[in-house]
Amino acid sequence: MRLIVIACEILYREVCLAVAQSPNTVDIVFLPKGLHDIGQEKMSARIAEAIAHVDSSRYSAICLGYALCNNGIVGLTAPQIPLVVPRAHDCITLFLGSHERYLEYFNANPGVYFQTPGWIERGEDLSQHGPDSIVRKMGLLQTYEEWVAKYGEENARYLQEQLGELTKNYGKLAYIRTHTGCDDQFEDIARQKAAQRGWKFEVLDGDLRLVQALVDGRWNPSEFLVVPPGERIAPSFDHHIIRLEMISSSCASRSQGE
Repeated sequence: MRLIVIACEILYREVCLAVAQSPNTVDIVFLPKGLHDIGQEKMSARIAEAIAHVDSSRYSAICLGYALCNNGIVGLTAPQIPLVVPRAHDCITLFLGSHERYLEYFNANPGVYFQTPGWIERGEDLSQHGPDSIVRKMGLLQTYEEWVAKYGEENARYLQEQLGELTKNYGKLAYIRTHTGCDDQFEDIARQKAAQRGWKFEVLDGDLRLVQALVDGRWNPSEFLVVPPGERIAPSFDHHIIRLEMISSSCASRSQGE
């Protein structure tokens, strides 16, 4: 089977490792990490553009290296071959191996900030916020002095209190070792960042089984949604996370795994 993967560059090392071990022939297209920060419509449009450039005659399916990601994949479709996408709210599920493990850890550790090799090396902190970034358009990346010049000192002080610290609700940093090489190096960087912020620090052992299953073509309906040609991805607002969108008023919405 020949597949093409369209993935966020956050998963660069992990997808490349999985492809190297896959029995399938797999081509890869990586899109910038910053898509997560430009809003649903623009993110969806950018991924749709990448899908549109796929030569469908060459592949059995298009695999998305994305989760629901703030609805950034909602509405996506491919006209001639299936789309395959993991059932996950965000990419941390792909790094930890299952939605259940992610949810269990997150519930036991409120205020945790995750880091992986890709989060560190593919645009850390403010470097991901380009001109189309929502936080940049809102002015959240401006300095206190820039706020004073634009809004006055009293308003600037209020903005600093309310919005100036984007990570004020975090108290712990968890680094996920994905075993793709250089984990010690990235772990040291993450540990230093936690120390600088006065956060607790923990190392988690990652599990790339979902990434491997994606490129191997092992699409268990409980973990992957296979979207037939011409149908679209929609959020399901339940444990399935995503579903097939209703394609006409006369037919009921369908979801694999229900």
